[in-house]
Amino acid sequence: TMLRLLSSLLLVAVGKTPVHSGPFLLGHQVSLQYEKDGSFYHTCGGSLIALDWVMTAGHCISSSLTYQVVLGEYDRAEEEGTEQVIPINSEDIFVHPLWNSQCVACGNDIALIKLSRSAQLGDAVQLASLPPAGDILPNETPCYISGWGRLYTNGPLPDKLQQALLPVVDYEHCSKWNWWGSTVKTTMVCAGGDTRSGCNGDSGGPLNCPTEDGAWQVHGVTSFVSAFGCNTRRKPTVFTRVSAFNDWIEE
Repeated sequence: TMLRLLSSLLLVAVGKTPVHSGPFLLGHQVSLQYEKDGSFYHTCGGSLIALDWVMTAGHCISSSLTYQVVLGEYDRAEEEGTEQVIPINSEDIFVHPLWNSQCVACGNDIALIKLSRSAQLGDAVQLASLPPAGDILPNETPCYISGWGRLYTNGPLPDKLQQALLPVVDYEHCSKWNWWGSTVKTTMVCAGGDTRSGCNGDSGGPLNCPTEDGAWQVHGVTSFVSAFGCNTRRKPTVFTRVSAFNDWIEE
């Protein structure tokens, strides 16, 4: 298949740097982890969008697994004292009803998770801001992907949260035949497409974009990259466009 879901490997952008060197802090970034043999393992990123709600990708969720969300995480190898580990009840996971794992290109790759207790906000844990409905980013908007995804195709998973600058590729360009063609839909956002990209493990995490007044909004949920590799020319990372799903999120 041409597409590869990012979670099947794990979340981070190629050409990334640890976030503390970046233009903003990522207090809304969460680590979604699944349980296996009594331990929990990072599988996807996510964004804290309300005190008790996390937004991630539909493809990150398997009905057979047990999950927890970790807030306030930066270095997964260290106990930093800022982490909040919150269990998830299986009935509190809501995958978009039109998500179809057999058709990634159909879109709707988004899910909401209700936390079993509310997040405690502080320096390391903040709420994400979402764009208004229908908001479309201009070409070359300087957005940042973030996550603990692989550092390069088939590479290692980093301990420290990473980020990478991924300029937006607008739909007009991204849907050209020699880019993503008809695979990309208007309900998606493309960004990157050369030396830096999302990679496995970044899935479900945010595409963080600046607003005119200097704030940041989560415009995308990391969805897929090319099966030819995480940083393939003219194959930008593709995100679910958050502003196409405001109504469903607010439900």
